[in-house]
Amino acid sequence: KQWYQRRVRGLHFLAMFAIPLIIASVLLTVRGYHLAEDSLRQSESEGKIWAVIVAGSSNWWNYRHQSDVCHLYHLLTKQHGIPRKNVITMMYNDIAFNEENPRQGEIINAVHGKDVYEGVMIDYMGSDVTPQNFLDILSGKSLNVGSGKTLKSGPKDTVLVNFVDHGAPGILGFPNDELHLANLTLVLEQMFNNNRYKQMFWYVEACYSGSMFKNLSSSMNITVHTAANEEESSYACFYDNEIGVYLGDCWSTNWMNNTEQFLPNLAQETIEQQYQIVKNETVFSHASIYGDLVYIFKEPISTFLGHSRSETKPKPASRRNISSRRTAATPDVMLEHLKEKMSRLVAVNSVEAERLDKEIRYHIQTEGKVQEILGEISDQVTASRS
Repeated sequence: KQWYQRRVRGLHFLAMFAIPLIIASVLLTVRGYHLAEDSLRQSESEGKIWAVIVAGSSNWWNYRHQSDVCHLYHLLTKQHGIPRKNVITMMYNDIAFNEENPRQGEIINAVHGKDVYEGVMIDYMGSDVTPQNFLDILSGKSLNVGSGKTLKSGPKDTVLVNFVDHGAPGILGFPNDELHLANLTLVLEQMFNNNRYKQMFWYVEACYSGSMFKNLSSSMNITVHTAANEEESSYACFYDNEIGVYLGDCWSTNWMNNTEQFLPNLAQETIEQQYQIVKNETVFSHASIYGDLVYIFKEPISTFLGHSRSETKPKPASRRNISSRRTAATPDVMLEHLKEKMSRLVAVNSVEAERLDKEIRYHIQTEGKVQEILGEISDQVTASRS
């Protein structure tokens, strides 16, 4: 219910207070920090590559967000040669050992895929996954929670940011709060003015993600690739019948697949080339790009994603074909999850099945109201342009 309320309020641009989401259960310590993989050092004269990767959701039905982030973590640190100390990770960490997970202690990013959770160093989890902590990390401020790791980039460095979660117009979601357009814009402007980076590149997987960056200045040396434009949902993919969730997001799958295809020679493809390929492959939403479309557009993806540690092309961890798999618009994922759960309970727990049925009807009714508001906004925007 809280998610639908947040979408409604986001559509009304009530950007000054937070809508709570359900907090998931038990937090567990992340496994694996291999110092050997940090032995690779980037050239100080050429600057360093830093990465901030965030899964902004919690709850079992949002499985795919943490799955995407775990997959990327291994791409960056194991295959692309970015030292772990330069990668800052935020995720609630309520999936791997969730009571609904039949593969306890594991997270996969493709049907029959291998575990991508093992070895991920999570710097901020649980209640530390907040928009303020995220903004403080980007700002390079000291944090007294989690690992305390923060972005220490300078004028020679490049910065990669990957954000995966739900969104609404002018909003990106967090487990119990929201990141608003005005607050993010202010921090990005401060980073630019304080020479906190040479170039910055974002991958943003969220509904309405384009609304966060449509007015981004082209002179701030920032480029943002989004899963959707300002007016639409992004899509989940790879439904796993055994696990009962979607394992990945369509657009994120496309750009990570594309990156894996070019290993170990990431310098052979530019940001522009990857954008055009991924845009064409993303058929359910309109992948979009914002900001600097002149200089960063021509940079090789290795500028932000790193360089392979081996001249031998590795086998992709999870080569995934979206067209042959079940997909769903992000707002429909929770509803599908509830229906699947109810169908399994009808014969064994009629009381719980009835409760779920009431919740499903509530969400259907609320989604109808959301679509009415979207229609009103679309009509207003169309009228203002005519």
